[in-house]
Amino acid sequence: QVQLMESGGGSVQAGGSLRLSCTPSGGSSRTYCLAWFRQAPGSEREGVAGMGNDGRTNYADFVKGRFTISRDNAKNTLDLQMASLTPEDTAMYYCAAAGWCRTPPLTQRNAYDWWGQGTQVTVSS
Repeated sequence: QVQLMESGGGSVQAGGSLRLSCTPSGGSSRTYCLAWFRQAPGSEREGVAGMGNDGRTNYADFVKGRFTISRDNAKNTLDLQMASLTPEDTAMYYCAAAGWCRTPPLTQRNAYDWWGQGTQVTVSS
């Protein structure tokens, strides 16, 4: 059983930045296909960005150029650096993991076996 712990959420003004981290238990983050999803109230959960086991990344169009996903091997985390945030980015952000993938699927939630509890991101105008 893999447990995922998210951290780094909070409140920020539009145009600001936040950095989210996901720490998987039970092994190195490199042994998992990891992705970030988000869900705003009344909306479907949507994929944001992900990183495959070999480091290949995938981004949703609405975050390209603003968000960057990376691994911190020393801390064993998958990080999501978010910049130029807008109120539309307000949501609960979830880390998800699967055993293996090359390019993390962002439109197939059922491709992921484990999910974190989420961390709230609130962007005010």
